[in-house]
Amino acid sequence: MGIVVNLDVMMAKRKMSLNELSERVQVTPANLSILKTGKAKAIRFSTLEAICEALNCQPGDILEYVPN
Repeated sequence: MGIVVNLDVMMAKRKMSLNELSERVQVTPANLSILKTGKAKAIRFSTLEAICEALNCQPGDILEYVPN
């Protein structure tokens, strides 16, 4: 399975919509949606940092490694 993105879980815990997060981190809703659904192949550290700041969380709250 590899890397699992739990962005939707953190957004739900913080009661934040995709559009609100998009505005806070200055990333398009389409790009956040790609990340949220796990279809992204990469993420910039600056984007990850902005998401963590907006959601008040750690990178490990968003990204998880699940062995195959």
